Amino acid sequence: MKTVRITTAAAIVRFLQAQYVRRDGVEHRLINGVCGIFGHGNVTGLGQALEEHGGRALPFLQAKNEQAMVHTAIAYAKTKQRLGTLACTSSVGPGATNMVTGAATATVNRLPVLLLPGDIFANRRPAPVLQQLEHPGSHDTSVNDCFRPVSRYWDRINRPEQLLTALPEAMRVLADPAETGAVTICLPEDVQAEAFDCPVHFFAKRVYEIDRTVPLAARLREAAAFLRKAKRPLIVAGGGVHYSDATLALQKFAEATGIPVGVTQAGKGALLESHPLGLGAVGVTGTLAANLIATEADVVICVGTRLSDFTTASKTQFQDPRVRFFGINVHAADATKHGALPLVGDARATLAALGRLLRSWRAPTGHARAIAKAKADWEKPWKAMIAPGRRSRDGLLYQSEVVGVLNEFTDARSTVVHASGGIPGDIHKLWRGKSATDYHSEYGYSCMGYEIAGALGVKLAAPEREVYAFLGDGSYLMLHTEIVTAVQEGRKLTVVLNDNRAFGCIHNLQRGQGGRSFGNEFRARTGSSGRLDGAFMEVDYAANARSLGATAFTARTKDELRAALAATKAEKNTCLIYIPVTPESVMRGYSWWDVPPAAVSAVPTVRAARAAYDRAVKQQRFHY
Repeated sequence: MKTVRITTAAAIVRFLQAQYVRRDGVEHRLINGVCGIFGHGNVTGLGQALEEHGGRALPFLQAKNEQAMVHTAIAYAKTKQRLGTLACTSSVGPGATNMVTGAATATVNRLPVLLLPGDIFANRRPAPVLQQLEHPGSHDTSVNDCFRPVSRYWDRINRPEQLLTALPEAMRVLADPAETGAVTICLPEDVQAEAFDCPVHFFAKRVYEIDRTVPLAARLREAAAFLRKAKRPLIVAGGGVHYSDATLALQKFAEATGIPVGVTQAGKGALLESHPLGLGAVGVTGTLAANLIATEADVVICVGTRLSDFTTASKTQFQDPRVRFFGINVHAADATKHGALPLVGDARATLAALGRLLRSWRAPTGHARAIAKAKADWEKPWKAMIAPGRRSRDGLLYQSEVVGVLNEFTDARSTVVHASGGIPGDIHKLWRGKSATDYHSEYGYSCMGYEIAGALGVKLAAPEREVYAFLGDGSYLMLHTEIVTAVQEGRKLTVVLNDNRAFGCIHNLQRGQGGRSFGNEFRARTGSSGRLDGAFMEVDYAANARSLGATAFTARTKDELRAALAATKAEKNTCLIYIPVTPESVMRGYSWWDVPPAAVSAVPTVRAARAAYDRAVKQQRFHY
């Protein structure tokens, strides 16, 4: 067997350059670059190997925060429909643990990322080293064990030869749409620099096939037979529709059968609201149209969704006592949720196969009338939310107005990225898509700080798009450092920043559930109460963005916002638009979310909220 003398780190770099996936006969590079921050735990190992062996095939992106770089990789993978991703490397210790939140975000969202954290010495000679956790139970335990529960595959390379089995398995998991998520390969500092005799064929090109599998024929016939009896069917489309490139297949299936489509956060754009069968968002953040149809649905076809509590309104959304679920998903556990008949397979192929069995069937005409009426009834409240007929008490824009202006301005070649706070609830309900790719949400983990880093990932994957990071001041304060990376890389982003001087979403939830304002507004501490109830903190976000290299604008009215958006589109540099918004809201909800108020409290509003909660819980339905 022919071998080459090479370090562990160099072997990793060379191996990653030869990994590909293939779907529908088209090859895609699996690992398209490495995001990293160097420290003593990786600079002389993987860092040196990237410098010597990386080249253009495996470019290096210098991140500014370890959590942020994982978000960038996640957004990249999402934009590439899981057909490619980025690797992320960090030093040992805090560099590594900073990536844990990103790992959880990737795994929850079923998106592939490769994490290569530095680790403590395998030979243990200098132990304890800088940043080492001295665990009393085992000298083999390090902080990287934190990655185990949030990774789909985890390994530690204590000997160079272990790469020969670990890396192929890591790539298999990354490439498998049913198993994918965060993959973590822990790299002890000393082992990275060790040399071994590696088989030359280990660096040969490898292609992982992504097959468009279909369920068993008998299972498809069973589903088709049941669907033919449906009176009020509904499709709930999730992110799996996009990852399977199944938007056209979904549209054809819906048009052939007359079944309407409601979409999750990840599924937004699977069927546009402009389509007669497009009901828009469903669930807690859903539209009146989608939620009316969902409440009465007798059959629900769940396509590529994991059915989180926001989609099911904490199991209160589907109220027909005999409702039946069908789960089309590559992930068997997701396909069986709510007692669904599992149709385990690729979304595009499965919809096509099921459509052929239903070729002569269409939903009743009465259902079509109900769909049309629900969509018509939704128009008036939708307009009232994006264009309220009254000004806020403080004269500032409502957040929903900002959503409306941004939606009006952007086109089919734009992508708006959001993740946390109040924005996902407003935009999911109000956004009228112009393409399948103009809406990018991370709401599986709703991870604050995702937005700017995620927007960078989208821009890296699709440089032709105008990319907007849409976020609140709370999320901006948490993680805005990748503005520097975007400027450094010449990857223009537009950051649209709503400032309500609070963690406003949770502040509204706190008060909506009977609580008094506490700990959520950005106020100074006062001596009289000892609490954060003084004057609001004044933060100059525009000046902060300029200090990081961005071009900044301020907009206080709709016309100023339109002008700022037009100005940023003409810019080549990364921009920020600062928008002070009112904490007031004109948004309406059409379903319930299970957030229990205290069962015992001396506060009258809390007691009232608990009584309402106890009544609402009775609407929960469990389907097995």
